[in-house]
Amino acid sequence: MRDTGQIQGYHAHVYYDEASRPAATDLREAIGARFEVQLGRWHDRPIGPHPRWSYQVAFAPDQFATLVPWLALNRHSLVVLVHPTTGDDVADHTEHAIWLGEKLDLDIDVLR
Repeated sequence: MRDTGQIQGYHAHVYYDEASRPAATDLREAIGARFEVQLGRWHDRPIGPHPRWSYQVAFAPDQFATLVPWLALNRHSLVVLVHPTTGDDVADHTEHAIWLGEKLDLDIDVLR
């Protein structure tokens, strides 16, 4: 069994495209207004292991219990990947990943 004390924080990756960017904007503004998070840059192209346009929301473990259920109810049908940051990028994006919406295929080779 792994110790949850290894979790340094979490990332939520919000995926969007040109048509869903307004919904992604509304979601981002709502997250920033309600939670203590770090909002990452907009990536209007696939970047890293992510197969779609995205932005990242970084947050502390103590935000998980309120932010993730809120995202589940308020994501406007956007796909969101939530994962812990433990120092093992491959495991964090695969076996430790939580998907809200469709599960996407990530380019894990980028993380190796």
